[in-house]
Amino acid sequence: MNGTTAATDLSRRVRWTIAALVAVFVFGVLGYWLLENWSLLDAVYMTVITLTTVGFKEVRPLDTQGRVFTIVLLVMGVGLALISVALIAQMVAESQLGARSRRRRMEREIDRLRNHTIICAYGRVGRAVARELRANGRPFVVIDPQEDLRERMETDGVPYLIDDPSSEAVLRRAGVERARSLVCAVDSDATNVYITLIARSIRPDLQIVARASEPGSPERLERAGADRVVSPFVTSGQHMAKMAMRPELVDVLGEEEGGPALSVEERVVAHGSTLDGRPLSDAGGPVLAVRRMNGEVIANPTGDLVLAEGDTVLVLAAEAAAADPGRS
Repeated sequence: MNGTTAATDLSRRVRWTIAALVAVFVFGVLGYWLLENWSLLDAVYMTVITLTTVGFKEVRPLDTQGRVFTIVLLVMGVGLALISVALIAQMVAESQLGARSRRRRMEREIDRLRNHTIICAYGRVGRAVARELRANGRPFVVIDPQEDLRERMETDGVPYLIDDPSSEAVLRRAGVERARSLVCAVDSDATNVYITLIARSIRPDLQIVARASEPGSPERLERAGADRVVSPFVTSGQHMAKMAMRPELVDVLGEEEGGPALSVEERVVAHGSTLDGRPLSDAGGPVLAVRRMNGEVIANPTGDLVLAEGDTVLVLAAEAAAADPGRS
């Protein structure tokens, strides 16, 4: 039996036990009211002190029939009450145990991440980033302080931390020392600036992409250390303009959701790479541009261009092939 089925079965048993306890209470009230001809208030009072075993004196003297009825009521009621308390305690304990188990499992999963992306906030922008990374086979972890997003993130199957992304300790728990990039997608530009400052102080070489919503924020984020700053409103407008002016180009490059075929793959010539010192023709696929380590960009390079460590090669590749480009 899996955890979900067990929890459902336990919850069902608790509900049935409480329903039975209520039925016993009604049975007791009716018994004193009808068998002993007591008033409704006296019957309720006697039933309550009997089921709770407080030991008060009977409301009125009981005859033999009344005493037998009280014994039956006491046995039934106390037994059901003890069972209810035990089941509720078990349900609480299993809920806490399950939460701790999920948290430990999530922490172990995050500890295993390498060259991943840290997404700060799981709003509309953060969810879109997560979907794109997952579609391209890139590992990531989400940090969001909102507890009410936990269920959605678990449903989406994303690794997450419910915590403050502007905390240095939380960024370290998310593996910022091992990460490849960080996306600041918080609604507040000031918070994004603060996250960028902290992440840059921990990892000077971390690739940081930040969201900006207000005028003047891009400059502040760049001064804080962001490598790229994106305004969702400006970006969506530019994308719509490209679709209006060059729809076929957008379709071919797969920029529209569900679009086919081609993607621009980024390959970095890392230390010890087989491409270091090799001609560009060995990069595999049509090369659009090469960015040298000093920032120089060479567009439409020839195949005899010699690559060096630190170069970034932009290759036109099929969407499936670009799903996990890695590093050359």
